[in-house]
Amino acid sequence: MAYRGRFAPSPTGPLHVGSLVAALASWLDARAHGGTWLLRIEDIDTPRNLPGAAEHITRQLAACGLVSDEPVWHQSQRGAAYTAALDRLVTHHQAYACTCSRSAIEAVWRERGRSDMLQPGVERPYPGTCRSEPVRSDRPQAWRLALPAKAAVDWVDGRLGAQGQDVATAVGDFVLKRADGLWAYQLAVVVDDAAQGITHVVRGEDLADNTPRQILLQRALGAPQPHYLHTPLVLAPDGQKLSKQTGAEAVKVDTAPQALAALNAAAGALGLVAATNGANLSSALASWVQAWAAARLR
Repeated sequence: MAYRGRFAPSPTGPLHVGSLVAALASWLDARAHGGTWLLRIEDIDTPRNLPGAAEHITRQLAACGLVSDEPVWHQSQRGAAYTAALDRLVTHHQAYACTCSRSAIEAVWRERGRSDMLQPGVERPYPGTCRSEPVRSDRPQAWRLALPAKAAVDWVDGRLGAQGQDVATAVGDFVLKRADGLWAYQLAVVVDDAAQGITHVVRGEDLADNTPRQILLQRALGAPQPHYLHTPLVLAPDGQKLSKQTGAEAVKVDTAPQALAALNAAAGALGLVAATNGANLSSALASWVQAWAAARLR
């Protein structure tokens, strides 16, 4: 099967060095395999989108020589496909409506004496309340995936190696469509990866724990499972992941030297040697493709 990869940023702000690392890695992997590289804008969380951010990101990538091989997809235009996928799951009794609020979920764990589930930064696994009880029609409804009896998932990551998670214990039945009517990331990304024929997903390590959920959803929808590779994160001076939320600055790519400097920083985070003085974008990218192929295609 021909290689097809993608970079899928959210338009919540301009590209920063952390996201450029993921973009460069996904592009290099596609080129090293002689494959196709796509850009998809993950703009389903509309309240967080910034006007013009998608266009800004596209221009930043182009200035770095990273241009989609096919027309760019926008998830905000894919609602019909997500509805069809959810309808299929509901028809096969693999999804159900849920009216539980966050406070209601926390109350269940409190009643069960699980104070460990209430600590800051700890994910609250869904206890399955609405799976076994009728939902109240007077409340906004989310939709959740009904996990199979065996929800433990094992996979091999291209960088992290053997991975595993029992999704039932770690997450529980997870949301496919939010109570506010917005589509959840998990459903949208699985549907779009399948629709675009994505064979390889190269993205930041902060998304690694989403992989088992997406694998279970792929199985439920009869979609193929891509190969996964999660890249190292770029950290801020305080040790936190560099992100738009932590005030990461936009990469400056207004001139060719600025673009090359930004790419050098991203390449360094991937363990690649910086381009030498006098190199241009094309030669730098070509040398990194060779180095990536030598390291990854052995």
